[in-house]
Amino acid sequence: MPLTDEQQEIKDEFIRIRGTWGDHWETILQLDPEFMRAYLNFSAVPWKKNHLDDKTKEFMYIAVDAAATHLYVPGIRQHIQMALRFGATVQEIMEVLELSSTLGIHAMNIGVPILVEVLVEKGLRTGPAPLSAYQEVVKADFTKTRGYWHPFWDEMLELDPELFAAYTEFSSVPWRSGTLSPKVKEMVYIAFDTAATHLYVKGLKLHIENAIGYGATPQEILEVMEIASVLGIHATTTAAPILVEEAAKFEAEKQRS
Repeated sequence: MPLTDEQQEIKDEFIRIRGTWGDHWETILQLDPEFMRAYLNFSAVPWKKNHLDDKTKEFMYIAVDAAATHLYVPGIRQHIQMALRFGATVQEIMEVLELSSTLGIHAMNIGVPILVEVLVEKGLRTGPAPLSAYQEVVKADFTKTRGYWHPFWDEMLELDPELFAAYTEFSSVPWRSGTLSPKVKEMVYIAFDTAATHLYVKGLKLHIENAIGYGATPQEILEVMEIASVLGIHATTTAAPILVEEAAKFEAEKQRS
C-alpha cells in the first residue's frame, strides 16, 4: 500500500536518524504509524545525545542482539552492516562477538555459590580451602590479563580450577590480541548484562565499575543502557510480519468459505 504523508514523514525521519530501513519497519509503519513514531523517538535518544561515537553504538547493538540469551539474527546482520559503514573492521566486530561469547560463564557465577550454600547446609563444607600453587598461578593470570579480580571468582577457582583456567584462556583472547579499548570492551559486557534477556546484576555492577576505571563517563554508560533498552521492539519486528501473513490467510479462507 502507498504510504500516507504522515507515514512517509516517519519513514524519512527514521532513515535520517537511524540510517537504515527494512521490510519489518515498513510493516510496522503500515499497521500502526503512531507506534512507529513513538519507537523512533524512543530509539533515537542515544543518536541525538551522541556521547558514544556511531561505531561504538553499533557495537553495543551487536552485543545485545548476538548474546546467547537473545540471538536476534536480523538485528545482528543490520548492526554489523551499520558498524562496517561507520568504519569498523572485521577484527573489531569479531572482538565484540568474542566478548559477548563469555556470557555462558554466568551458569557458573550463579550456580557455584548455590552449590556452596547447599554443601554448607548439608554439613559437607565448613569453609574455603587454601589455594594451591596452581590455583594461585591461574588467579594471577586472570588478574593480569583481565585487569581485575572479584570475589565471585573465588569459589569457582577453588572448586573447579581446571574450568576456571580454561575460561581464563577463553575470555582473555580479546584482551591479549584485540584492538578495542578496555573501556569499549567493558561497555560490551555492560550491554549484554543489562539487556532484558539477561539482567545479570553482579556482572553489570562489576563492569560498570571497570568501565569507569577505564575512563567511561556516566553519560556513556547510560547510552549503552539506552541502546539495550530498545530490545523489546523485537517482539513487534518479529511478530508484526507474521500478523500480516496470518491475517491475509484468514481473510482468504473467509472469502473461500
